[in-house]
Amino acid sequence: MTTASATAPADVEAGAPPRSVAGRIVDRLGSGVVQFVMVLLGLFWLVPTLGLLVVSMRTVQVNSAEGWWTIFTKPAELTLENYSNLLASGFTASFWNTVAITVPTTILVIGIAAMAAYAFAWMEFPGRDTLFLVVVGLLIVPIQIALIPIASFYGGVGIFGSIPGVVLFHVAFGLPFAIFLLRNFFVGIPASLLEAARMDGASEWKIFASVVFPLGKPAIASLGIFQFLWVWNDMLIALVFANPESQPMTKALQSQMRQFGSNVDILSSGAFMSLIIPLVLFFAFQRYFVQGMMAGSVK
Repeated sequence: MTTASATAPADVEAGAPPRSVAGRIVDRLGSGVVQFVMVLLGLFWLVPTLGLLVVSMRTVQVNSAEGWWTIFTKPAELTLENYSNLLASGFTASFWNTVAITVPTTILVIGIAAMAAYAFAWMEFPGRDTLFLVVVGLLIVPIQIALIPIASFYGGVGIFGSIPGVVLFHVAFGLPFAIFLLRNFFVGIPASLLEAARMDGASEWKIFASVVFPLGKPAIASLGIFQFLWVWNDMLIALVFANPESQPMTKALQSQMRQFGSNVDILSSGAFMSLIIPLVLFFAFQRYFVQGMMAGSVK
């Protein structure tokens, strides 16, 4: 017995469950090898983005004659002429239209959804569960079936083709998922924290602002990133509800493709400009994004 116990693996002596085959392989490879493989996968994933950047910084003639990968031997071919032409073509207005649509939509969705989610999670009122089921049911409503009725309504009230009209549409269809997501996260907050705040005399608004909202930052940040990307990259709503004066970048790029077809210089530089802002936002808030995803996986 003594000899057997002395030769037993350490995890068996400690009473830990036996390691799986995959776990043993990872242990033997070591974290350095795994990290190296992950870096390679990440670089491979960024290859299309790198190609888009290179194409956007070369002339039409060079792009037609050579592949983008030749830039490693001919770095002198890089130029900012495409971006200068893009800005001169009025694309800047579409960029600011995109900002004017995306930022208010994201803020409104997060603010309204967070307050509604707190009410559904921790406040008692008549019809709460029924109303929440209605909100969840709205998740399955396709956007396409609402385009014509809302377009007719917008025309009647005089906001069709305007930026506020696009924002309101995005907010309306972004709220059901946002409320559903945040409500499920807020339910996991310990009830003792809220009860302690109530015993101290805090109002529901004070509890929401001082306890629930700070604890929900990971989920709120994750929702904010998703909502921002959905609106920033949207084309369907822009095609229907935005006129030439209020069109975002997606519609502006689509119109350029329809008009010229082969103007790769304008399309590639415009596409990269529309790509860079979401990338910066994601890397700026990736810590909260990862925390929100991990929190959602254990609740």
